Parts: sequence; structure tokens; C-alpha cells
Amino acid sequence: MAASKDKLATYRARRDLDRSPEPAGKVGKKKTSGGRTFVIHKHAASHLHYDVRLAIDGVLKSWAVPKGPSRNPKDKRLAIVTDDHPMAYGRFEGVIPEGSYGAGTVMIWDKGTYRNIKKEKGRLVPMHACYQRGTIEIFFNGKKLQGAYALVRTTLHDDNWLLIKMRDDYVSYKPAISDSVSAVSGRTMKAITSDAKHKKTAKRSKR
Repeated sequence: MAASKDKLATYRARRDLDRSPEPAGKVGKKKTSGGRTFVIHKHAASHLHYDVRLAIDGVLKSWAVPKGPSRNPKDKRLAIVTDDHPMAYGRFEGVIPEGSYGAGTVMIWDKGTYRNIKKEKGRLVPMHACYQRGTIEIFFNGKKLQGAYALVRTTLHDDNWLLIKMRDDYVSYKPAISDSVSAVSGRTMKAITSDAKHKKTAKRSKR
């Protein structure tokens, strides 16, 4: 039990969860018939970036990807490891208040399931082993992102990985993936920010 709690220790230590709307959550297991859960957040913190989160061993393993995912196999996107997040974070969309860790607007840019496709000698390599070895190969089935991708740890630094589109029928050489609205709420970043302000004002007026 203690080992499970440790997975989210860094996440909770960095946040005042009484002040931030982010979920405290817990370590759990969430797997659907279509595969494991993934979510990609568009996060307007001090620098706009995308957070790629994969459900592995009861938490969302997370990488900050400054330029976001690409459908072009020639693009090697830097992906920096961040702290493990609770599974409940996959439903979080809102605004982290000023003065808090990661302050800024958070959009669910994409969400869905993924399949592990990394094999050795004809057998799938368990996801936790893929993560530890620094070589992940998965197939995304999201609302925006489809197809096979690799996450590969570089030799320069353990926290630095590369997110690369693998060659398949979902390859595209267009400049970017449309990212103007949330995959779940249909809201823009501006609308998410505005809704959070209205909600905060309404709470104050009720006091």
C-alpha cells in the first residue's frame, strides 16, 4: 500500500489541492475493452505546451511536449518526463489558479485509449517494462490523434524523451493538427478561462 501512495507523492507535494481544482485522486487501475486510457492536455502555463499522459500501473505517466504531437514521422518532438498524475486527472479541464504549481488554463486537447504494440520475439513487452527501458510503442485511438507513435528516452538525460510518429496509414505531412477546441467540451482556451472566472464570481456572490 505504501508503495502505491508513493507514486503520487510528488504530485501532491507540489500542489495545494484545497486551493486548486485539480483532483487529489488515488492510484488505481483503469482499463477499457478498447485499451488503456490516455489524455493529452493543452496547458497554457508559463509556456504553452502539451501534456501527454498514459495510464500505466494505476497512474497517468506524463510527459510535457512543448510543440505538441505531430503526424509527420520526420518530426522528433521533445517530451520531458513530469510527475505521475492520478487517473482522475484524465477528466480535468479548467484553470489552475495563479501562484499555484502549473498555474494556467488546461484543456483536454485529446482523449481516448491506446494499445501497446511493442513486441519482442513475437510477444508484447509489458508497459511498465517499456517505460523502465525507455522505449514505448503504442497505437492511439483518440478523437484527434490516431495511429502508432513511439516514445524513446534519449541518452542525454533520463527525463528527456522523444515523441515520434511511426509510419502507418495515419501519417500526414500537413503543418499541424487542429487544436482550437477541447475534445470533450468543445470549448476554446478562452472559453475555459472565462467559464472558470464566472464560476469563481458566482461562488463569491453566494457567500
